Amino acid sequence: MSFVSIQANTQMSSSCTFSLSRPEPDVLCLRLIGTWTVAAGLPVLTDVQAALKGMARLRFDCHELGGWDSLLLVGLNRLRRETEQAGVLFDDTDLPDGVRRLLQLSTAVPERQGSRRETVPVTWLARIGQTAQASFAGGRALLIFIGEMTFSFGRLLRGQARFRSADFLLILQQCGAEALPIVSLISFLVGMILAYVGAVQLRQFGAQIFVANLVGLGMAREMGAMMTAIIMAGRTGAAFAAQIGTMTVGEEIDALQTSGFSPIDFLVLPRMLALILMVPLLCLYADLLGILGGGFVAVSSFGLGISQYYDQTIAALSLAQFGLGLLKAVFFGVLVALAGCLRGMQCGRSAAAVGDAATSAVVTGIVWIIVVDATLTVIYDILGW
Repeated sequence: MSFVSIQANTQMSSSCTFSLSRPEPDVLCLRLIGTWTVAAGLPVLTDVQAALKGMARLRFDCHELGGWDSLLLVGLNRLRRETEQAGVLFDDTDLPDGVRRLLQLSTAVPERQGSRRETVPVTWLARIGQTAQASFAGGRALLIFIGEMTFSFGRLLRGQARFRSADFLLILQQCGAEALPIVSLISFLVGMILAYVGAVQLRQFGAQIFVANLVGLGMAREMGAMMTAIIMAGRTGAAFAAQIGTMTVGEEIDALQTSGFSPIDFLVLPRMLALILMVPLLCLYADLLGILGGGFVAVSSFGLGISQYYDQTIAALSLAQFGLGLLKAVFFGVLVALAGCLRGMQCGRSAAAVGDAATSAVVTGIVWIIVVDATLTVIYDILGW
């Protein structure tokens, strides 16, 4: 028999209360008053527990008891456990017949040992150890996945990797053409923001013309690749994790392995190739849109001519600058695909696990992008690029 679990209220409800009396020196009488229902709430039974000390029997007076439901049974079960611990007889003779039958049913089958969840306090040292173990396991899983992807690329070069070309073309479309609207909007606005931030400072020295240098170099070397990668991590990386995670829940991954197909070749490889191809192209497109957004601000708000902005941008930029940004974009495409597919393959077997995998893919992808971007920026500076 299952009962509704109710926490004790700190105050007694006017429709659900009790009183205590001692008709005999060693007998405690609990008088139930009012309607004992879930809506009324369970009153605090601390006074009853304290009054049981030195008593031999606990009996009940139900003449003023109105309606009742599982709340009354919860309270009586608590009292019965207290009387057993105190060595007091729990006398249910005066309880309503329905209450007594339900109480008997609740104890008909003894509670299985170990069925209750016990909260064990965890020390800070144990938490550090658990975190270290989880980090080690995550790093090991990542290395294994990278190794499997390396072998998969090797099979692709030998012509042995098996995946559907139609799926690859569909993923290309989803990662490329369908991402153009959001990339266009974000890149244009980022270019406008860079122009405003730079011009506010540069016009103090009468050097508004160098807004073109700031926007062009910022978009080509840094912001174009980074903003494109972050957009793809939130849009495409999460989609990859959700798709592969749903396949894991539906046991489609197991079916592929049973049929002799490698899930890495069939699912991960085409997604990795699609992002490696599309992210650099989207990055180049974002660079151009960002420069256009900066030019719009420079011409409309700071008095630069279109030809001035164009000439200054051409003078500041070179193909090498775009190449450095595109190299970052290739790394970022690999990272977004790696995060999305890895979290999808690690997904649990429930619907909630799919959502967790998608969230983890976005967070992991963005963190990796920022870390790798900072590393490449330092390397570029050391090499003098």
